[in-house]
Amino acid sequence: MTPQPTTTVASTADIRACFPALSRVHNDFPVAYFDGPGGTQVPSHVVEAMSDYLYHHNANTHWAYPTSAETDAAIENAREVCAEFLNASPREIAFGANMTTLTFHLARTLGAQYGPDDEIIVTELDHHANVAPWRRLTIERGVEVKTVKMITETGQLDWNDFEDAVTNRTKLVAIGAASNALGTINDLARATSLARSVGSLVFVDAVHYAPHSLVDVRELDCDFLAMSAYKFYGPHIGVLFGKLALLESLDFPKLEPAPDYAPENAETGTQNQEGMVGAGAAIDFLASLANAESIKETRRARLSEVYAELHARNSQLTGRLWNGLSSIEGVRLYGPPPEKARTPTISFTVDGVTSTDVARRLGERGLFLSHGDFYAATIPERLGLGEEGMVRAGCACYTTAEEIERLIEGVADI
Repeated sequence: MTPQPTTTVASTADIRACFPALSRVHNDFPVAYFDGPGGTQVPSHVVEAMSDYLYHHNANTHWAYPTSAETDAAIENAREVCAEFLNASPREIAFGANMTTLTFHLARTLGAQYGPDDEIIVTELDHHANVAPWRRLTIERGVEVKTVKMITETGQLDWNDFEDAVTNRTKLVAIGAASNALGTINDLARATSLARSVGSLVFVDAVHYAPHSLVDVRELDCDFLAMSAYKFYGPHIGVLFGKLALLESLDFPKLEPAPDYAPENAETGTQNQEGMVGAGAAIDFLASLANAESIKETRRARLSEVYAELHARNSQLTGRLWNGLSSIEGVRLYGPPPEKARTPTISFTVDGVTSTDVARRLGERGLFLSHGDFYAATIPERLGLGEEGMVRAGCACYTTAEEIERLIEGVADI
């Protein structure tokens, strides 16, 4: 008998038991959630942590009574957990309503220093939350925004165009770590090297990347990085990393009595404190998937082990889904194939059927997929797909091989 492979990470069945949403049935079909790129389901552990805060510790901050002190401690813990998640310092972690709001806030702050002689670089692969905030500076400050092209055949960046775009006028390179529409993982080291060659800052949109690859801001050497907890099993809240020296030097718009020290100077008003708690709890949930037999001294070491195993599992699922869909006549797939650097996110269209109708018909079979442009509107435009865009399927920690087969069968029937 061939020995079965062993893993020090919880099985998919054990992981699924943590998610009450996975018990849902629709039209007598068990629901399979392939909509993770737009927002994952949430485990009980995260909801319980948020409920415990709201039920027993809820208060505003920095006052001299117990629940306020407990809130301060809960927020500091959330910063520490998010910092370890990114290999950063707690003082480099700011929270906000979402990545989009944080990016607009940062763009306006940085833009106060920029003018008509300055340039910002974005790419055609980017979610527009990493485009619109910087383009707004064209109106407000006269800044020129350059857009690096994508290669439509591969779904990857045109690096010759990228190199041509970078000049001595470049003040900021804003790049998505991974495309939420195509799954493409970009070469951040190459982008950062180009930026540094002209003394430019680097902003990384890691919203679609952070759920699938463990971020290390020190290794990336980025100046800023944003992510969203609801993409990795947490609540709807955004997280911004900024190098401490930069956060301390920036004149963020704020109320006069508000803190003027990092990272609270980057946060406006009373925050979503239960969301902060939930973001930390989501990271702790991921770390907890490393089994007790796996002796890891730090949360980050456990996260590294979990991410490696989930990557291996999802790579297998992605390969099967790609091959299965590509074998169906009339189905068109977009973005890099499984053997290239990519996330477990696949977008496709079905000839003669709108993406809306494909998603609706799959939904009737308990297969929940998103459709449209996913706020990365430049991509379907370049691909000639029009307003209907694509259908998108994403694998998460709870996705099973059986769900992949159901999806392939459902698309084949359409």
